[in-house]
Amino acid sequence: MTISIGDKLPDVKLVKATAQGPEQVQSADYFAGKKVALFAVPGAYTPTCSARHLPGYIEKASDLKAAGIDEIACTSVNDAFVLGAWSKANEAGDISMLADGNGEFASALGLDADFQGFGMGTRSQRYSMVINDGVVEQINVEAPGDFSVSSAEYLLGKL
Repeated sequence: MTISIGDKLPDVKLVKATAQGPEQVQSADYFAGKKVALFAVPGAYTPTCSARHLPGYIEKASDLKAAGIDEIACTSVNDAFVLGAWSKANEAGDISMLADGNGEFASALGLDADFQGFGMGTRSQRYSMVINDGVVEQINVEAPGDFSVSSAEYLLGKL
């Protein structure tokens, strides 16, 4: 079942990419006590993710924070080293990168997707959420192949 507005996030292990290296975090702890704009991409360095999704959140980071967002985070079924390199290559220092290497977070949310036809295995669907103290306040899930409702501009317009 897909997570919905008003639901508490599932508690699973994620790995945050930091300048000091990978840092394991529990999602329940990580999202507690703050308002987070979370967006998910099927994969770092993939075309839409690199050309449109991540750049939009980089560009709108200050606007999102001015609208009450404490932190902006990106998750992907990649490892923390890949997400760290992607962040560095895109100068995305305002975005926290949360690796879901085994896809456990995506699966627990009910937002995993089969990308085997593209040679990518099981990944995350493309979406955005606003999470307040671990509870989903807003969720925007893309139709397969689309990019509109998970964009930073759309999320900002809903705040």
